[in-house]
Amino acid sequence: MERRPKGLAPIDPLAVPLPHGTEVTTRVERLAGDRRVPQGVVGRVVAIRGEGFDVLVTGIGTVRYARDELVPRRPGQVRFAEQRAAGWDTLRPCVVLEAIVGSRAWGLADEGSDTDLRGVFVLPFPWTAGLVDPPHTLTSADGSVTYWEHRKAIHQAIRADPNTLELLFVATARPLDPVGEWLLAERDAFVSADLFGSFGRYAVSQLGKLTRSARLAEHRGLVLDWLREEPPPDLDAVAMRLADISPRPAPTKTDGILAAKEYVKQLYRSLHDQGVLDANDFASLVRYAREGGQQPEPARELRPKNAYNLLRLIHVATGWLRTGQPELEMKGAVRERLLAVKQGEVGLDSVLAEGEALVPELEAARDATRLPRRPDLARADALLRRISEEVARRWLERVPGPFGVDAPPPPAVQEVSS
Repeated sequence: MERRPKGLAPIDPLAVPLPHGTEVTTRVERLAGDRRVPQGVVGRVVAIRGEGFDVLVTGIGTVRYARDELVPRRPGQVRFAEQRAAGWDTLRPCVVLEAIVGSRAWGLADEGSDTDLRGVFVLPFPWTAGLVDPPHTLTSADGSVTYWEHRKAIHQAIRADPNTLELLFVATARPLDPVGEWLLAERDAFVSADLFGSFGRYAVSQLGKLTRSARLAEHRGLVLDWLREEPPPDLDAVAMRLADISPRPAPTKTDGILAAKEYVKQLYRSLHDQGVLDANDFASLVRYAREGGQQPEPARELRPKNAYNLLRLIHVATGWLRTGQPELEMKGAVRERLLAVKQGEVGLDSVLAEGEALVPELEAARDATRLPRRPDLARADALLRRISEEVARRWLERVPGPFGVDAPPPPAVQEVSS
């Protein structure tokens, strides 16, 4: 027996939202250049612009469709999309804190930069008292706005999650309710030396992955050429060839072959994620190569935007640990350098080397920091209790507003046979 919110059926698959990332099936035929895209192909929503949707179709690229030309691929996606939209529409009045985040808050925006919002909402008391598990994240259909339920946000802040700490400390943060003011007043309780790991070491580890991905990209064309041979080599044979030419030293030949095999797996996973392969396996990679597939665009993880943000995290962590104060807006020479990286004016190898060169300063800042070793859990606990008591008070006293007399009704449950 399963319990779920009542009132979600019947659902019109032509009317439900299609958030960014939704897998869809097309209802009409299209021409993409000189290629015919038949009705019934499967793709993934990668952008929402006006009334239309950009859909990435495997082996073809991005094709534009109107809403009534698409349906969610899986039945579960219909229900998920409906629940997500319902939660967004119903609980938006319960947002207590909001901030512009991303490049516009960091001083690194350009003409093409989006405006991203992040914030915190609080569930009205009746939503926390029943059987139905309420939403803990609200996300707009285009993915540009995200709000976390306050308990989730506080737990994330305790872990020194970069996105959550930036929300609390960014200059654009503005409370929409006294509860939002309480969150800002207690934000220092979440700051600790743990941000060395969550900001700094995380960024360094991701830069290491970028290094491996960059080397992977160098050999993609070779792998595709090998797979066009007759007969095509199997995964083990490709791995052995790669191990022979790899610029990465390995302790033993066996280790080198294992690393090369993982390298090939990363390749077909990446191409599947980009919508180029129809399945996440080696056989699909072979088919792609033998059907004339070309060296694809660089993987998303190799885009300058990703590298510049990792460098930014290292600079933020180093400064925060050293001075005890967050400096989230980039300025001066650091800002100019990050903009150059973001705009693709700096080679990835130089970016990776720069990230490694920043590590000693990051570690020195950690060793000398005056930040507490751990977050103040007692203050965090007191804040959670204060918010819960306030929400209950407003509900019981029928205070005007979204937590009292105007609170949205909680979802009912219905029993569904398994």
